[in-house]
Amino acid sequence: MSVSRPGGIEQLVTFDEVRAAAQRIGAVVRRTPLVAERCGRPAAVGQLRLKCENLQRGGAFKLRGAYNFIALLPESERARGVITYSSGNHGRAMALAASELTVPAVVVVPVDAPEVKVEAIRRLGAEVFSEGTTSLERQRRAEEIAAARGMVIVPPFEHRHIIAGQGTAGLEIVEDWPDVQRVLVPVGGGGLLAGVAVAVRALAPQAEILGVEPSGAAAMHRSLEAGQPVQL
Repeated sequence: MSVSRPGGIEQLVTFDEVRAAAQRIGAVVRRTPLVAERCGRPAAVGQLRLKCENLQRGGAFKLRGAYNFIALLPESERARGVITYSSGNHGRAMALAASELTVPAVVVVPVDAPEVKVEAIRRLGAEVFSEGTTSLERQRRAEEIAAARGMVIVPPFEHRHIIAGQGTAGLEIVEDWPDVQRVLVPVGGGGLLAGVAVAVRALAPQAEILGVEPSGAAAMHRSLEAGQPVQL
C-alpha cells in the first residue's frame, strides 16, 4: 500500500511497519475481541465475526494510529506538542495518546461538536479550539496554530505511521482467524482500510478485502472514479 508524500514521492507502507507498530502500541492499546455474530445467519452464508473496536480505549480504532505516530516523534518534536483537527474520535484518540506520552496537545473541533466529545478531549488534558463546520476549515486553523506554536500536526489518516498503527487491527483479525475469507472495512479517510489491507495481504493472501462506505458519503468511490481525491 503506497502513500503519497510531499514532492509527489510514493513510499510503501510495509507489513514490517505494521508489526513494529503492534509491538510499540501493545502496552497502551487494547487487543479487542473478534466476536462471532449470533443472529441466526443461514449456514450457507458462512460465519461472520465482528472486530469490536467499539471496546477500544477512546471508543474507536483511532488510538492505534495516533499513539504510533506520536511515539515515533523525536523528543525535540514531542516537546513542542502535537495538534490535530477532528470531529471527535481522532481528536480524542490523539489527546489520549498525548496524555500517555506526556506530550502537550491541541485539538481543533467543529463549532457544532457535541459537548460530551469536547469535554472528553479536555479531560485528557488537551486544549480545544472550535472552528467552522467542515474538515478543511478545521485543518486550516490547525495549520495556523501549528505554525505559530511550532507544533506537529497529527493527521487523521494520511500518514504512514497512522496507517501502520491502524493496520494492527488487521493483524489481530488474522492472528485470531487465520482462515478468514473476506474482510469488510469501513472507509472514511481510508487509513484503516489501507493499514488493514497491508496486514491481511501479508498474513492471509486468500482473503478478499472490501471497503464499505455510506452511499450518501461515498468519497472513496467517487475519488476512485475520478482518479483523484474528491472532497464531498
